[in-house]
Amino acid sequence: MNYESIVSPVVRDLPPSGIRKFFDIVATMPDAISLGVGEPDFVTPWNICESAIYSIEQGKTHYTSNWGTLELRREIAEYLKIRCGLSYAPENEILVTVGASEGIDLALRTLVSPGDEVLVPDPSYVSYSPCIKLAGGVPVGIRTDASVSFRLMPEQLKEAITDKTKVLILPYPNNPTGGIMERQDLEAIADVLRGTDIIVISDEIYSELTYGGRTHVSFAAIEGMFERTITLNGFSKAFAMTGWRMGYACAPAYLAKLMCKIHQFTMLCAPVQGQAAATEALVSGRESNYASVKKMRETYDRRRRMMVEGFRAMGLSCFEPLGAFYVFPCIKATGMTSEEFCEKLLREQRVAAVPGTAFGDSGEGFIRCSYATSTEKIEEALRRIAAFVVAHKGA
Repeated sequence: MNYESIVSPVVRDLPPSGIRKFFDIVATMPDAISLGVGEPDFVTPWNICESAIYSIEQGKTHYTSNWGTLELRREIAEYLKIRCGLSYAPENEILVTVGASEGIDLALRTLVSPGDEVLVPDPSYVSYSPCIKLAGGVPVGIRTDASVSFRLMPEQLKEAITDKTKVLILPYPNNPTGGIMERQDLEAIADVLRGTDIIVISDEIYSELTYGGRTHVSFAAIEGMFERTITLNGFSKAFAMTGWRMGYACAPAYLAKLMCKIHQFTMLCAPVQGQAAATEALVSGRESNYASVKKMRETYDRRRRMMVEGFRAMGLSCFEPLGAFYVFPCIKATGMTSEEFCEKLLREQRVAAVPGTAFGDSGEGFIRCSYATSTEKIEEALRRIAAFVVAHKGA
C-alpha cells in the first residue's frame, strides 16, 4: 500500500520536534546531563496529589462537564482576578483543557481558515507553527533579537501585518529565550492592533516565573484588549504538574463557546482526577499566598543567575532571561552552527542542550539550556560546557 499518496501531506511534511531528537540519544547515555527538558524538577506537592487520590476513593471517576467542573472554573476565575486583574465568567468564559497545549490547538482551529496568516515571534515554542499548519493557516515568523531582550517590537508587528493576518501569538514569558514583555511593551503592541480585527492568543504558561522584581502582565488586562484576547495558561510550570496535563483557555463567551465545541468532539473533558488536583492547587495556593510557587521561583532565580554567570565566564554572550526557566546563550563565537554545537557537546561531554533552530530560524547561533534541574547538575554541566568551548576555540 502506498501510504505516501494516502496520508495528509500537511501531516506527512511536518518535521519532528527539534527537541526530542537529542533526548532520544540522552536516553542511551546514563552519564549524560540533560539541560533540555522543559519541566520543573520539583515533584507535585503532596496535598495536590492526595486530592486526586481522594477523588478516586470517593468514586469520582466519571465525565465532567465539557467545560470542566464548575468548582475548578470558579477557582481559575479567582486566581486570574487575584494574580492578573482579569475578570472571566466561570460559566462560559473559562474552558478546562488537557494542558495549555490543547488550548493552543483549540484556539487556532477556532480562528484560522485556510490561507490565514498567524504571526509568531521567532524564536518561540516548537508547537506553534505545526499547529498553525494543521489548522490550515500560514505561520509568519517575526524575528526577535537579544539586543532588545527578545521582545516583539511594535514596528516589527506593524510591518508584518497584511490583509491575510488573522492571529497574533504572544508567547511571554518566552520559551526558549526567557524574554518577557512588560506593561509598556504590551501597550505598544495594543496600539498597533487597535482598529484591526486581529485576535491575540496570549500563551502565559510561564506567568508565575518572572525575576528581578518584574511582575507578569496579562495582555487581556491592557485597555481595550480583553475582547480580542484568548488567554492560555495551566498548572504545569507554576505548580510542578506537567504530567497531569491540566490547562485552561479563557476568552470572551462567543469564542470560548466555539472552542468548547471542538473540545467536546475531541477530548470531551479533561481528566477528572487532574481537575481535582488542579482545584486543590489553586485553593491551597491562595490560602498560603502561593508559598510553594514562591519557593520554586526563588530556587529557579538562583539557578538562573548561576547559569548566566557561567556562560559569560566561559566567554559566551548570554542575554539575562527575566522569565520562564531557560537561558539562551549565543554560541556564534565558536564558529559552529547550533545543531553542530549541540551534537558535538552531547557526544564529547555528555551534556544535552537544544539547538536554537528548534524554535525558529532566528534561533541559529543560540542554544537553549533549562535550569529546571539541580544546582549540582548545573555546576557540572557548566564545567563540561566550558571544557568543550576551550577545546573548540579556533578549531
